[in-house]
Amino acid sequence: MENKKITVVGSINMDLVTSTKRVPVLGETVLGESFHTIPGGKGANQAVAAARLGADTTLIGCVGDDTFGKDLLKHLASQGIRTPYVKPITYSTTGIASITISNGENHIIVVPGANFQVTPEYVAEHEDVIASSDILLLQLEIPIESVEKAVELAKKHGVKVILNPAPIQPLSKDLMKKVDYFTPNEYEQQVLLESHEWTNEEREELLAKCIITKGSKGITFTSGGKVIEIPSYKVEVVDTTGAGDSFNGGLAYALNKGIAMVEACKFANAVAALSVTKLGAQSGMPTLAEVEEFLQTRDEAK
Repeated sequence: MENKKITVVGSINMDLVTSTKRVPVLGETVLGESFHTIPGGKGANQAVAAARLGADTTLIGCVGDDTFGKDLLKHLASQGIRTPYVKPITYSTTGIASITISNGENHIIVVPGANFQVTPEYVAEHEDVIASSDILLLQLEIPIESVEKAVELAKKHGVKVILNPAPIQPLSKDLMKKVDYFTPNEYEQQVLLESHEWTNEEREELLAKCIITKGSKGITFTSGGKVIEIPSYKVEVVDTTGAGDSFNGGLAYALNKGIAMVEACKFANAVAALSVTKLGAQSGMPTLAEVEEFLQTRDEAK
């Protein structure tokens, strides 16, 4: 049986991670505890999450023609991700995220850099890659016009689309109607609902597409007009960076395997839970064997 393909179009960053006991207030300097450079970016994170689980994963994006860019390309390839469509841009720096971690919570500033060179034209150059995919996974750290182009091409070729609407920004009604699944947090879902005037039918259609991530409170989604709640797994949290991306990669993998939504969400919850037990967005992302062992252990403990 042919391995189904997941294509991610999105951002690739180097995360500059500082750990500190407390975040400084305005004008204050505090001593940090550690500093690390860790591969990140929502697009790359979600691609790594899917690839670690064994999915045939392709990433479309851009990095700078600099040290960070070269390091990230090597890293992505080492994770089993297809990278021929990740382009080094000579006139731009690689995107970075400055992340401060304190008491298990993170504060993040993103500088897009080469990620904003993922233009609609660049996406269109890779129509054949999108067309040969089974699921297209997107986020909002590249230009919105490029997200729209990717969705347009996916729908043209009958490819399912999962859109993680983060960082949240205005989305057109046309785009929102084309997307198959949204994975917002509670705030992002509220913004989506309030972004346009919806008929009751349109509102119900949008709600039916939303799988709402609520951190330690689990997730909710609507099926047949009923709200279904799935609790999160309790683990010892080290770093929540990338938890949502892990969930998205896990969800894409599970849905692509034909797993029903409730079980797919439980699986994705397990991927996210394991990811927060280690430092860094990608370093804690689990393999399929680790997720299966985790789920088996939790089932036995019931």
